[in-house]
Amino acid sequence: MIEIVPVRGHELVTYADELAALLVDTVDGGSSVGFLAPLDREVAADWWRERAGAVDAGRLEVWIARDAERVAGTIALDRARLPNARHRAEVAKLMVRPSARGRGVGRSLLDAAERSAAGAGVTLLVLDTESGSPAERLYRSAGWTECGSIPGYAGDPAGVLRPTTLYYKAIGPAQARPGR
Repeated sequence: MIEIVPVRGHELVTYADELAALLVDTVDGGSSVGFLAPLDREVAADWWRERAGAVDAGRLEVWIARDAERVAGTIALDRARLPNARHRAEVAKLMVRPSARGRGVGRSLLDAAERSAAGAGVTLLVLDTESGSPAERLYRSAGWTECGSIPGYAGDPAGVLRPTTLYYKAIGPAQARPGR
C-alpha cells in the first residue's frame, strides 16, 4: 500500500538519501528532471537538503509516496513569490520509482499537490515536461491543458536539447480563476 505524505523541512533532510536514490534512478532512466547523467548520489542528496529552507519558509511543498520499505515517488509545488503571481504555483519534480509505476502513484501525488494548492487559494497551476514523454499522458488524463512547446528548452540526461511542453490547470472556485 502506498501512502502520500507531506514532508516538512527537517523531514526532507531525513529523506534526502532516499530521494537522492529516486532522483538518480529517474535520471538514469532517461527522464529529463533538470539533471545530467551520470548524477552523483551525494550531489542529488545535497540538492534535496538545500530545499529544506524553502519548505520551512512555505515557498515549496514536497510530498512523498511511501510504501512499506522506501520512498516510491515525490512531487513538489513551488509557490510564486511576486505579489501579482500569488494565485499560481508550479508543479515540479514528479518522479515515481520504476517498480511503483502503473499503480496510480503519480496520479495520487499530482492529486495531493492540486488539493493542497486549491486549499491554499491557488487558482492556477503550471508545469513543464519533455515533449513526447510518458508524463504527458498522465497530465492530459488529469485534466491539464497543453499550451505550447518550446524547442531545445532543456537537455535530457545525456545533454541533448529536447523540446518541452507547457501545461496549465485552473483549480479552485471558478469565480477566483484568472481571466474571470
